[in-house]
Amino acid sequence: MEKVYFIKEITKENVVKIYEALGKELKGKVAVKVHSGEAGNQNYLKPDFMVPIVEKVKGTIVECNTAYEGERDTTEKHQKLMENHGWSKYFNVDIMDSEGEKTLGIPNGKVLHENYVGTHIDNYDSMLVLSHFKGHPMGGYGGALKQLSIGVASGHGKRYIHCCGHEGSYDDMFKQKQETFLESMADAASSVVNYFGDNIAYINVMANMSVDCDCCNVAEDPCMKDIGILASLDPVAIDQACIDLVKNSNDPGRDHLLERINSRKGTHTIDAAAELGIGSKEYELIEIK
Repeated sequence: MEKVYFIKEITKENVVKIYEALGKELKGKVAVKVHSGEAGNQNYLKPDFMVPIVEKVKGTIVECNTAYEGERDTTEKHQKLMENHGWSKYFNVDIMDSEGEKTLGIPNGKVLHENYVGTHIDNYDSMLVLSHFKGHPMGGYGGALKQLSIGVASGHGKRYIHCCGHEGSYDDMFKQKQETFLESMADAASSVVNYFGDNIAYINVMANMSVDCDCCNVAEDPCMKDIGILASLDPVAIDQACIDLVKNSNDPGRDHLLERINSRKGTHTIDAAAELGIGSKEYELIEIK
């Protein structure tokens, strides 16, 4: 049974505290995968909140370009947004697909047999997946598994995942069978987990929980009160624990968030990732005071 650590109070210091509870030292050059936040989005986790944990792991903030038009679909625009949002003020920032992409094989994939990621992934020995847990218009929810899949994929790779292994157009991304798309995300996530092996850890922050993702330039305001910070060495367990904390909440906004998750069959990604063997839905939640 996998361990998932939990702290109710959301502070930048507690992000470090919960990472330390993992007893895992990420070695070498560490990529810290975050969501930079689309221009206009009000809910993404701000860079000043990340300072202690990034300093703790001596990390580099990494992002990848998007598959849709906006302020993050080219490296030049994305770098400018990273400056405007304050990321470059605090950290070294790396757009991992700024110099092209490479292929990660997925021999046992349910849908995909390859994933496209930025070539700069080869510059890192370890990865800290630092996710903002919230809803998502297409995936139902966003957490560790989405960060591993859509988040780490190159701009082209994101479209490839959305198109379920086909070289489709932008419009084709919205025409796929939902379960197949979610399984494609799980496949892509598995390729990144297998790439880093044991040199990867996960932190999910359950704050500013809107039904919309940080990729939305116009997003709904949060519908639930903040729940806390979770950490694990298992991406499946940490996302399952977040889903369960939402389900078990008595917050009046719970049903609105669950409607978004359930209407998109969001937990199918968790099921598929567990079947791929990159984690377990069985976990022990360990609260840290």
